Amino acid sequence: MAARSQRKGTYVEKRTLGKSGLAIAPLVFGGNVFGWTVDQPTAFKLLDAFVAAGFNSIDTANVYSVWVPGNEGGDSETIIGSWLKSRGNRDKVVIATKVGMEMATGRKGLSRSHILQEAEDSLRRLQTDYIDLYYSHADDPATPIEETLEAHALLVKEGKVRAIGASNFTAARLAQSLKTSAERGYPRYEVMQPHYNLVERNEFEGDLEALCVKEGLGVVTYFSLASGFLTGKYRSEADLAGRARGSRVKNYLDARGARILAAMDKAAAATGASLAQIALAWQIGRPSVTAPIASATSVAQLDELLKATEVKLDRATMAALDEASR
Repeated sequence: MAARSQRKGTYVEKRTLGKSGLAIAPLVFGGNVFGWTVDQPTAFKLLDAFVAAGFNSIDTANVYSVWVPGNEGGDSETIIGSWLKSRGNRDKVVIATKVGMEMATGRKGLSRSHILQEAEDSLRRLQTDYIDLYYSHADDPATPIEETLEAHALLVKEGKVRAIGASNFTAARLAQSLKTSAERGYPRYEVMQPHYNLVERNEFEGDLEALCVKEGLGVVTYFSLASGFLTGKYRSEADLAGRARGSRVKNYLDARGARILAAMDKAAAATGASLAQIALAWQIGRPSVTAPIASATSVAQLDELLKATEVKLDRATMAALDEASR
């Protein structure tokens, strides 16, 4: 895995995703905003700019953005599919989507029938005949692991999915899944997608991170900017008024959050980078992380995030951020 990525023209050095055969730039575009805070015309501009800058991986899910009144779910996939068709660039991008979260009453989980049906629906919305990376979005204790993996195996065998991944799994359940794949001869989860950032470290660091390193899994993290908290624009509750993610950020407005922002402010002053770039560069610099996911709602914001791949944090800065966020 490359230690650093430097943008040179429109080329960005790629990192391998486990043993999937897929390679991605060290920053993934988060499509959760499509159909929510980003409409289709803006989404097209963002995706065009993202690819033009040399980046290639887009993350979405069947459930994005079902929480918006009037949406039915799959709205993000539909927008991405329209963009893929209009640009004719399917082979230039790595599309990741997911299955498992509740789409509607009773439409959730990792049963064989649900996975196979939702995969067809995602393929239709994405206007493609294959998904590069298909995640189990959340563990489903009610369904046998063998049944879930058998469904994924069938999709891979049919050429509808290139590789599979897991999100929101514990280390124990991921280990059990990997063992089952090995015993049954099924494709294994090659990528883990955990909730991970400077203020949310416990879920990934420890047994889960150690397992991913031991098994050579790719790691693509979500909520990399902690719903915007790590951009530094939320310093008090007054800053949360009218913000779509304000309720999530409120939990970080404590002594530890202030300590983290202070360390990031110091790193930003030393490097000339923004706080968002520092937050992403910290993840990109961790050996266990392949790429963080980040969302943008404007091209200017996107450009700022992409430049995080050019920020080099020295060992002392990484250590200071580690200490502040313990």
